Amino acid sequence: MCGIVGFTGDKQAAPILLDGLSKLEYRGYDSAGIAVRNGESDVEIVKAKGKLKVLQEMTNNGAAVNGCCGIGHTRWATHGEPSSLNAHPHASDDENVVAVHNGIIENYQELKEKLTKRGYTFKSQTDTEVAVKLVDYYYKKYNEGPVDSIARAMTRIRGSYALCVMFKDYPGEIYTARKDSPMIIGVTDGETYVASDVPAILKYTRNVY
Repeated sequence: MCGIVGFTGDKQAAPILLDGLSKLEYRGYDSAGIAVRNGESDVEIVKAKGKLKVLQEMTNNGAAVNGCCGIGHTRWATHGEPSSLNAHPHASDDENVVAVHNGIIENYQELKEKLTKRGYTFKSQTDTEVAVKLVDYYYKKYNEGPVDSIARAMTRIRGSYALCVMFKDYPGEIYTARKDSPMIIGVTDGETYVASDVPAILKYTRNVY
């Protein structure tokens, strides 16, 4: 099972994401990655195949990636081999939408074909990249904002999912959606945490929904 951690607040996100992911290693995984944003700057995505320590070394335990809003993921390969390219987070072509995902999207091939006809390109073999670009497609087509764009995408997706999504136009914000996959939200003192299991954020808050 994959692991998800998200954070937005006043602290540096990357060390919190890496710490939270370390608490989810028991789930098993073959790659890991984080996406962090510093204010309105472009998102920085760092991914690596293998154990979490590889990602920790690449980022100096998170110190090398600045920003107070981010999402992280440990992946257990389902669609696509274990690799840094297939690791989450995934982004739309212009990095307008960045997301991590747990679960399986059963109709991802059908959706991928339709998105390809609309000009999208795909770098990975994952079903998650399809979900990211589907959200991006609806966001740009209807200009309705993150919540409605995610909702439209979810009506087209068959399968299970827990999603954490960041949008370029909404710095400091993380949007989540779930169906048949676990996702919890923790809040404390102006900080918000998201995770696929309680141990990832128990160190920071016990006020969990």
